[in-house]
Amino acid sequence: MLLAAPLVAVALTLAAGAILFTLLGYDGAGAVRSIFVTPLFDPYRWQDLLVKAAPLALIATGLSIGFRANVWNIGAEGQYVLGGLAATGVALLTHEMEGAWILPAMVLAGILGGMAWAAVPAALRTRLGVSEILTSLMLNYVAIQLLYYLMRGPWKDPMGFNFPQTVLFSASQTLPMAVPGTLIHWGVPLAAILALAVWFAVGRTVAGFQIRVVGLAPDAARYGGFRERATVWLALLAGGGFAGLAGALEASGPFGQMVPAFPTGYGYTAIIVAFLGRLNALGILVAAMVLALTYVGGESAQTAIGLPAAAVGVFQAMLLFFLLAADVLVRYRVARSAAHGAVAPAAASAPAGGSAAEPAASKRRQPVEAA
Repeated sequence: MLLAAPLVAVALTLAAGAILFTLLGYDGAGAVRSIFVTPLFDPYRWQDLLVKAAPLALIATGLSIGFRANVWNIGAEGQYVLGGLAATGVALLTHEMEGAWILPAMVLAGILGGMAWAAVPAALRTRLGVSEILTSLMLNYVAIQLLYYLMRGPWKDPMGFNFPQTVLFSASQTLPMAVPGTLIHWGVPLAAILALAVWFAVGRTVAGFQIRVVGLAPDAARYGGFRERATVWLALLAGGGFAGLAGALEASGPFGQMVPAFPTGYGYTAIIVAFLGRLNALGILVAAMVLALTYVGGESAQTAIGLPAAAVGVFQAMLLFFLLAADVLVRYRVARSAAHGAVAPAAASAPAGGSAAEPAASKRRQPVEAA
């Protein structure tokens, strides 16, 4: 049922979206068809679909490591931006140079930039006990404002007709195409390879076992000698590194320069991707394709039926809502008390005959009921 819940959530999102946009005066069925069906039958759109799914898969893969350890990194958007900025900094420093080493240096700088941005909430969590949810989220806005400052100030192209953007990257600073004559750059297969590597590492290594134990049973992890602080650092740095890598690949791939429109919401959408993929790296690859459909199909729906740009966010929000609702209904059920006729939630995984704690609980209730 836990594996079927994402499929149910997707189906409910399509149905609810069609009804909602019909009530708003649009062609609801056409909106669903344009966003989720039409791109699948367009060969050119498949290229765009893979290109947009790659950063989502990379960021969600990094986030899934932390989510398994109950470390809630909500700052992937800022880490993605910092990765792009770090890669752009290397590109600007080497703009007059040539060599095969430049692009790897940009990618490495992007990874380190994302990790450095994630290190701030990691340090605050482990040293001061500050929630990483708040700190990582707030740093997203700091990263975006830093981007705006650099684009309108020190990094602005002097020959760019006063547009807030950097110079175009050179051939040595641009990702080559994995499939010649298409839009598919080398970041696409790299995302799949890294997802497989994380799937193996989480399921087959001691570090992956430590992450899972800390997330599922913190007391058992402490008894087993696993250090919670080390796990927090590992989880946040991994998430930041993957997000920074995605930013570096996007800057050197589809964008080819740094612009104020670089924050595309991938860091927030990747949270939905991670949960839709059940925090499993292989499931994340499929979920990234589903969420990439909302971006690619949303662009088609705007021109085909006049759907507003905000429709993409509506579909993504409904998908997360229905996914969380399906998880609640799968894990819990409503049970009626025979004694009082009251309705109370009960764990769906409890055996039919009840748990061993129930007789003791019923004994404790007898004096109160008699009174």
